[in-house]
Amino acid sequence: MKIAVVGTGYVGLVTGTCFAETGNDVCCVDIDAGKVKKLSNGQITIYEPGLEKLFLRNLKEERLKFTTSLEEGIKDAQIIFLALPTPPGEDGSADLKYILGVSDSLGKILKEYKVIVDKSTVPVGTAEKVHAAIAKNYKGEFDVVSNPEFLREGVAVDDFMKPDRVVIGTSSERARKVMGDLYAPFVRQGNPVIYMDERSAELTKYAANSFLATKITFMNEIALLCERLGADVDMVRRGIGSDERIGKRFLFPGIGYGGSCFPKDVQALVRSSQEVSYDFRILNAVMDVNEKQKLHLLPKIKKYYNGTLKGKHFALWGLAFKPNTDDIREAPALYMIDSLLEEGATVSVFDPEAMNNVRQLLGDKISYAESQYEALEGADALIIATEWNEFRTPNFLKIVTSLKNKVIFDGRNLFDIAAIRELGFYYESVGRAPANPNGKNA
Repeated sequence: MKIAVVGTGYVGLVTGTCFAETGNDVCCVDIDAGKVKKLSNGQITIYEPGLEKLFLRNLKEERLKFTTSLEEGIKDAQIIFLALPTPPGEDGSADLKYILGVSDSLGKILKEYKVIVDKSTVPVGTAEKVHAAIAKNYKGEFDVVSNPEFLREGVAVDDFMKPDRVVIGTSSERARKVMGDLYAPFVRQGNPVIYMDERSAELTKYAANSFLATKITFMNEIALLCERLGADVDMVRRGIGSDERIGKRFLFPGIGYGGSCFPKDVQALVRSSQEVSYDFRILNAVMDVNEKQKLHLLPKIKKYYNGTLKGKHFALWGLAFKPNTDDIREAPALYMIDSLLEEGATVSVFDPEAMNNVRQLLGDKISYAESQYEALEGADALIIATEWNEFRTPNFLKIVTSLKNKVIFDGRNLFDIAAIRELGFYYESVGRAPANPNGKNA
């Protein structure tokens, strides 16, 4: 098939590359001439494990192309995917100006039947708005389909190539057949393609992400309760995760969720609910708890230092909102850094992938280390904000020799408390009793 993908951000680039990998001819469109030039020259613009190999292969085979011209990009395409930003407005609602702007332009250049696909996460009713925007200027046949993405940053290529389900929202049999043929290579093992109406498909994406955000937040509240009752959240997590009705995933406590999806999608679903006079109380609570959770470690740090952090220097491991990505949107680490700076502390940071993004955001407000161990030099304590694998089994001798004191505040529960206790560290985590609680400045 011949496919156009409008937008070369995270979703657009993964979508275009993976469709090309199954033999389709894909043309990606973006208004950013600099980005298009980089991509056309083989310079990938996002970090996602496994993506660059597929990207370069399909670029070489000329199945994957890039252009700044919408008209050129869609000219031969049977299917046009809209993978455009839907940033939250001040009231939390999704801003559709990019999607509707492109839809208006499409209406002026369409000349034959095409399937227009909303790949972006969009509020209920967007397919109808896209249809209306195109129909203002184009009176021929076309269909608008909702096909939400379910890509997890860090494993997006596997998620796309081997989806556990594909959701297609359409009321058109013609569009249904086109989309079914397109996705057939991805579901050969029998994973379902679920057809539904456009509005249900749009809501499905918001419902899925909001439920997962709720599950994370529930476990974070259990962790807070564990700290007060003297229970161990790791034991509780294992106990409830073995129940197949609950499952093991998304039960790890920490310092809150971040990224481009969960915060934005929960806000947007709450706003959509408000527009139809429904008070989504659970999700309002989820947002409130998550905002507080991002700074859960700060009171523990201040308590350890008798209420003042002025003049203290901290090493911080992890800047991305999760491992295996360079995405820092709504990352808890950024909230922690801002709070430490406000308290008069200084911070040295390390992250395997997200350093440049943070440098562009914060500049010289903090210092940037070349390695996780360099970040420790001269620091009063280590703070862990992202659970990168290389942080899980560090060289503790290097930590001991670099830190001023053996003090760790762990927002991702990476280390075994008993093992840390044997090493003589003061160690605070989330939902577990502190190791060596009387060992200040040990």
